[in-house]
Amino acid sequence: MSDATTSKTIIVTGAGSGIGYAVAKAFLDRGDNVVLNGRTEAKLQDAAKQLGHADQIAIAPGDITQAQTGQQLVDLAVKRFGRLDVLFNNAGIFEAKPFTDYSADELDGYLGYLRGTFLGSQAAAQQMRRNDGGTIINITTILALNGVKAIPSSAPIAAKGGINALTKSLAIELAPDNIRVNAVAPGIVPTPLYGDLSDEQRDALHAMQPLGRYGEVSDIADAVLYLADASWVTGVILPVDGGVAAGGDGTAGVAA
Repeated sequence: MSDATTSKTIIVTGAGSGIGYAVAKAFLDRGDNVVLNGRTEAKLQDAAKQLGHADQIAIAPGDITQAQTGQQLVDLAVKRFGRLDVLFNNAGIFEAKPFTDYSADELDGYLGYLRGTFLGSQAAAQQMRRNDGGTIINITTILALNGVKAIPSSAPIAAKGGINALTKSLAIELAPDNIRVNAVAPGIVPTPLYGDLSDEQRDALHAMQPLGRYGEVSDIADAVLYLADASWVTGVILPVDGGVAAGGDGTAGVAA
């Protein structure tokens, strides 16, 4: 059970699996309260059952790309737990393909998550101003920092580039309100988005990384926990990629 005098309240979008699930678990395990968001209620219910900590969890199904969803998540956090301390904008989609193969509808789909990050952060910031501040953490990718020939992905990267710019802009604008804004830029972190990988595929992914292995969702969760607590860090886009952004072989970098 969480201690209401010390615990934080966190909203995690895309919490049903992968990185979102791991981040939710990390916050819950240290005694924080978590609002789990995702598009499918049944998936969220299953995730909540696996996570345990029932008294620390609120479930909020909804599509974050829709204008009203961010405000609904904030309202639920305050109603259930009394405050909001951290928003983790994690929900997203990804498919690599040649630039000329993306349709206008696909581009709109990716840009919808930029819109959702913008509007969700707007609702969170308004609430955090009523408290003593808070922190917004976005998920991006090292592909938005360094183009990789082997992974053409212009449509999702256009959206992630917008999230990078939004992160830095909000870090400055919201600093007087004691609201910190940062982002985590994962490298290769196999999640359900990757599908089932063979042992050969996994070995190949490991070999791409300067540190000799691809990432685990726990690596990203560690980075998110750090940014949630680092009271003098804002405007940072933090690569968590096994060293690829520092000068790997140029073949790694798919965000989960």
